[in-house]
Amino acid sequence: MPVTIRDVARQARVSVSTVSRAISAPDLVRADTRERVLEVVRGLGYQPNPAARSLITGRTGNLGIVVPDLGNPFFPSVLLGVQARARESGNSVFFCDSGQDAVTEEELIRTMARQVDGVVVCASALDDETLAELSTLTTMVLVNRALPGVPSVLMDSAAGMAAVVEHLAALGHRHCAYLNGPVRAWSNQFRRTGLREAACRTGVSLHELGPYEPTFQGGARGVDAALAAGVTAIIAYNDLMALGVLARLAELAVAVPERISVTGFDDIPYAAMCGRPLTTVTMPAELAGRAAVELLLEQLDNADRVTRSPIRELPTALVIRATTAPPAGPARL
Repeated sequence: MPVTIRDVARQARVSVSTVSRAISAPDLVRADTRERVLEVVRGLGYQPNPAARSLITGRTGNLGIVVPDLGNPFFPSVLLGVQARARESGNSVFFCDSGQDAVTEEELIRTMARQVDGVVVCASALDDETLAELSTLTTMVLVNRALPGVPSVLMDSAAGMAAVVEHLAALGHRHCAYLNGPVRAWSNQFRRTGLREAACRTGVSLHELGPYEPTFQGGARGVDAALAAGVTAIIAYNDLMALGVLARLAELAVAVPERISVTGFDDIPYAAMCGRPLTTVTMPAELAGRAAVELLLEQLDNADRVTRSPIRELPTALVIRATTAPPAGPARL
């Protein structure tokens, strides 16, 4: 027979309601009583019924996460962090992929809002007005997107891209191409800011191309225009695009880094595994996932005391590998 809450109450010599409070609202129970109840719970192996616990606490024990593209290894890394921290806190995780479509993203968030205690939204493609309205439906935390009134976990993309430009300038590059990601992507806007400011400081001429899809194919499509511009280095919006750049350059028999340098951003696992390990910027994706759940839990546990929108900013770092070197002159088709 399964252990019931009445068994716990009988052995702990308290009422059923006291057992319930000791589990769901421990601050309302005297410390010695709470410890006695929890010791019996552990000893008997009692597992509260999820539906009953939800009625008591008003919480489902479920969290949600919406990402734009699970095919991009960056986002599964965020998901790992979310799952790890959620598990530690006794929560389960539902995750959905919006397919980089704003309409789908909105539908997923609206659906999740009715089924979970809070939602982590990664790299949202939604406009500020829509996202603000959705944040009123459920507890929300954004990753790599800032919005007044909504807690966010941000990775310092601008500083990361500035480090890329400074590295290339130190090698002697003076003409670089940037393959833009999606126009509406918050990350792309901040990466461009870092690029432009660093280019001004270092005297690098920056040729902005695109926008392109943030995929392998998108990167490959940008190569011919970059070569036609006579640049000595190609800076891709992310690593997937950079891998596409490397593949297209190989098709054209353009040697990397001897004739042209290539950089990415995100430091996905493939970046270190390709034939020429990619110079890139590492992003603490798993840590960002953990931090996002921390912010969710803080809001859920302290709803009455949340008076501002905390922002947690995580540092990025340049990782120099084998795809950058001093320029030998512009590589052309």
